[in-house]
Amino acid sequence: MAAGYLDILRARHAARLLTGTLVGRLPNGTAHIAIVLFTRAEGGSYTLAGALAAAYGLATAVGQPLLGRAVDLYGQPRVQLPAAVLSALGMSLLALAGLGSLPLAYLAVIVAGVATPPLEGGLRALWPSVLKGEGQVHRAYAMDAVAQEIMFTVGPLLVTLLVSLWSPAAALLVINAIGVLGALSVVLSEPSRTWRSAPREAHWLGALRSPGLLALLGAFFFVGLALGSITVAGVAYADDHGREAVYGWLMAALGLGALIGGLAYGARQWAGAPEKRLRVIVGLLALGYLPLMLTPSVAVMTAFAALAGVFLAPAIACSFIVVDRHAPRGTVTEAFSWLVTTFGVGAAAGTAVAGPAVELGSTAWSFAVAGAGGVAALVVLLATGKVLGGVSAPRAGSATPGTAPRRVAETPESLRDEDVPAPCDAPHQTPRPIRP
Repeated sequence: MAAGYLDILRARHAARLLTGTLVGRLPNGTAHIAIVLFTRAEGGSYTLAGALAAAYGLATAVGQPLLGRAVDLYGQPRVQLPAAVLSALGMSLLALAGLGSLPLAYLAVIVAGVATPPLEGGLRALWPSVLKGEGQVHRAYAMDAVAQEIMFTVGPLLVTLLVSLWSPAAALLVINAIGVLGALSVVLSEPSRTWRSAPREAHWLGALRSPGLLALLGAFFFVGLALGSITVAGVAYADDHGREAVYGWLMAALGLGALIGGLAYGARQWAGAPEKRLRVIVGLLALGYLPLMLTPSVAVMTAFAALAGVFLAPAIACSFIVVDRHAPRGTVTEAFSWLVTTFGVGAAAGTAVAGPAVELGSTAWSFAVAGAGGVAALVVLLATGKVLGGVSAPRAGSATPGTAPRRVAETPESLRDEDVPAPCDAPHQTPRPIRP
């Protein structure tokens, strides 16, 4: 298993691009907790803290696909670095001006959110030009998902450490300065500087003119909803058991399951169409969420949380392949950015729905939101099977200067589902979050 990942990291530029992207995304991965801690330290209420964090999240959802389209049109360095600097300036304004003027505070987080650089989509656009063959690219998607999960675990710990050593304002400044350095490392690399999107057809809908991509986005809205609801439901479960540490155990178990599943999924070469494989994985993901509604003892619940995390990274990694196959040519970064945005909006919706579910019903009801989200995602994939079954849109592959546009490889006619056993027909191996 480890050999395949080491081969990827040994590829020229691969380790730098992965590390730079993760470091560059640190402000985005820690923004919500940093904003809440800063607001509380400034004397603001939890309501204000939540409102500022929500404004940041919505602004990010708006900015990602727009900046992704700009990257496809103008290249990575001309968009990613200025965006990272502007986003850092927005957060710096919040840290330095405080909450004395609420309109200014909202403006600061909105600027920071809208300008968040689409480094995640940019990295996935670069993998085909850095790695050899479709198999390595698919494994890189899984490794990317696992690495991001580690970042989302370590990032909040770094924020709390900076807060304890200095202050919430200092944490905001340091985290965003680190983010700019990560973006700088990426855009100064040769693959980023020389990457060019494939020629694209001018269309105001951009990547969204692909029916297959729209179907995928619809499904992953509900996957995000499921994950977002678990964060609230976990807090309610910890409150029921009178120990705040229980929440940490549940989230750690969720992350551990994700880590194991993602590593195992990326270690195997999968046959058959990824669209069919995605339906199987999302079905298993939904099944993994359902036992959480039982809200058993802490030990059993921790085990259930680990099981619930196992299939998220494989679902995300497989979705990256589906994006490659269905996004219109020349829209690769925008398409990946739409996936990130849709997942984030779904997570926000899950958080909003799970809260009232606890208050009106019980903790079990809030976990039921996660189960319902997983089932809804599967229903969308099943209902749009005909749309996802074929790859009718031109490919979203990229090209480097002086070469013909490079396309992401697809399954040859000789290796269609009729001829190759689908993953659900083969002996199952335990696969693997990201939060796109």
